[in-house]
Amino acid sequence: MSKRDYYDVLGVARGVSGDELKKAYRKLAVQFHPDKNPGDKKAEESFKELSEAYEVLSDPQRRQMYDQFGHAAGAGQAGGGSGGFDFGGFSAGGASINDIFGDIFGDIFGGAGPGGRGGRGRRRSAGRPGADLRVTVDVTFEEAAFGAEKVITVPRSVGCETCHGSGAKPGTQASTCDQCNGRGEVSFQQGFFAITRPCPKCSGTGQTISDPCGTCHGSGQVKKRSQIAVKIPAGVDTGQRLKLSGEGEAGERGGSSGDLYVVINILPHEFFTRDEFDVICEVPITFAQAALGAEVEVPTLEGKVKMKIPAGTQSHKILRLKHKGLAKLGSYGRGDQLVRVLVETPTKLTQEQKDLLKQFQDLGGATAHPMHHSFFEKVKNLFG
Repeated sequence: MSKRDYYDVLGVARGVSGDELKKAYRKLAVQFHPDKNPGDKKAEESFKELSEAYEVLSDPQRRQMYDQFGHAAGAGQAGGGSGGFDFGGFSAGGASINDIFGDIFGDIFGGAGPGGRGGRGRRRSAGRPGADLRVTVDVTFEEAAFGAEKVITVPRSVGCETCHGSGAKPGTQASTCDQCNGRGEVSFQQGFFAITRPCPKCSGTGQTISDPCGTCHGSGQVKKRSQIAVKIPAGVDTGQRLKLSGEGEAGERGGSSGDLYVVINILPHEFFTRDEFDVICEVPITFAQAALGAEVEVPTLEGKVKMKIPAGTQSHKILRLKHKGLAKLGSYGRGDQLVRVLVETPTKLTQEQKDLLKQFQDLGGATAHPMHHSFFEKVKNLFG
């Protein structure tokens, strides 16, 4: 039976780019992969056909030969495939066919393919990266407003000083794992190709320790309470995270350390709340100050300031103090301070004060109490 045209196999045009070619192959390879079609010989043959077509067309030299001579190209090469192409040492742009299979495995299984990270079939590094850590830090309102530096205590794993993180007793060293020969991986056959997994004997490190360190018992790590300085940026808010690279758990046997994530929790303030970068506070004033106008002292993050109360100010009116808020994180300038005025009604009056207020009430009218007058006029009109 004659072989199908490689471009038809992949469903692409002859002038297709390398990226589009790879995209087409990945899509079809996922569809016909034997692991998704167990026992389906037709799907297995289709997968082999796809792989052969991609191996040829993704290599610039082989693709050029194929475009000129078709399947007859290279027919005389020793060790060639059924169409004359030798796939044993195939590489496309410096990436082996295992790289492509690694991508396919990621699509099929939702993770890394053969070889662990990305399925590249490479030798594993002896080191293993450390875990990330997370800690919540309480910050005062003022520290959030202006920034601060705090020292926190973090329990974490650090490299063992006795064996310098190797896990082996001083004067000795780790030996190459005899099960994986130092690769950190073992392979087994599945279908017509090999699956690679971390070595169970050395846990993927490629080394075993026959004489472990007495301090860390072979782990290369010890637990320690570390003091770490954290810079709190001005304008930070509750729930935001700061990343301290390399301040997490130590890596195993030379692996990189994890990161430390500092989660901010701003403590409540006696006077202030915030709305993004604006500061909000409430200030009580007397009936006379609201009616006649006044100048009152208002607390701010930088101390007390004088603020003018306009005559006729109503309760809950908000007055604005420009640039008295928090620093704008990641930007320039500051927010404002919003002052909510609360007109206080007196609760204990002398007889003289009551008489004066009665006299004031008798003299009042629409001009003195515009809201009061407007409200009852609307009620009167409503109910006739």
